[in-house]
Amino acid sequence: MISSLRLQNFRSYKDESFEFDSGVNIVVGPNASGKTNLLEAVLVLARGGSYRARDGELIKTDKPWGRLDGYFGSHSRTAKLERVGVSELVAKTFELDHKQYKRLSLERTVPLVFFEPNHLQLITRGPDQRREYFDDLLERTEPGYKSALANYRRTLAQRNALLKKNPAYAGKQLFAWNVRLSELGEKVASSRSKLVENINSGIAKNYSRIAGRKSAVSLRYECQFNLNSYSSKLLAKLESSETTDFERGFTSCGPHREDISFELNSQAINFTASRGEVRSILLALKIFELGLVENARGQKPIFLLDDVFSELDSARRRALVKYLKKYQVIITTTDADAVLEYFAENTNLLPLQK
Repeated sequence: MISSLRLQNFRSYKDESFEFDSGVNIVVGPNASGKTNLLEAVLVLARGGSYRARDGELIKTDKPWGRLDGYFGSHSRTAKLERVGVSELVAKTFELDHKQYKRLSLERTVPLVFFEPNHLQLITRGPDQRREYFDDLLERTEPGYKSALANYRRTLAQRNALLKKNPAYAGKQLFAWNVRLSELGEKVASSRSKLVENINSGIAKNYSRIAGRKSAVSLRYECQFNLNSYSSKLLAKLESSETTDFERGFTSCGPHREDISFELNSQAINFTASRGEVRSILLALKIFELGLVENARGQKPIFLLDDVFSELDSARRRALVKYLKKYQVIITTTDADAVLEYFAENTNLLPLQK
């Protein structure tokens, strides 16, 4: 659990310090008062990076450096950001209990789950956002997945670069990249498929509790090939699609083109579900994420909620609160009363001024 945090030249903060309780912490303030920036600081210190910005954007405008210092239990953590000359490059280093690291491997991160309003559009938006969400979840819970995905993306970039060159020259080099891409693609697709199976084992129960009625909810990984022969089938497709791919200038098949769909009572949710049903499914997914991260890391994650209560009706707020009692929670809101009524008196209020 995070107990304290100091922000220096970070986003809108010049030099501010905060203390957190082990239970529910409510950050209240008007819009543009720095509520989301505070949650972002916790994310950077715990996981090593922001969910929405490059490192250079984290440093306060016109400042040469930024710094975060915090305590997670008895362990100190520091993140330092320093601009490099007049370029947009930023040097980022970490100190964990006074030992320096250039980056945080999975075992050196602090487990947490983040829920913000854009997640409520996860189902209705395009497949890019869904792939990004599930890939991020796998990177935080499956050792080796981050490396496999990064290697896949690098190989894909190399193949796409060749596709923009003269086919007579580039075509001779394409086979080696096809083989590599198909091997890495199978690893990515297999991990995604297993994650979806895992989610399907519990999401219907979570949804039924939140919605107050029994319903069949499931996810489906829309895989282009059978997983038992994914690598060979993808390789064959890459080779047969070379002419078309050269014309288009990009790779037309592989995990980067696949999607995860949601179904409610055997119907595609993005066409038939109400706003309330979509919100219930997202809550059920986030609650499952809490348990998945906890099981994978062997400790309870911190739960960060950025102005999500305003997007939920009273029934869904109550359903969410039932699951929050087991975790350290940091909630941002513009209306403290709308949140406080759902919790006991033991809450830590952190007021911010614009």
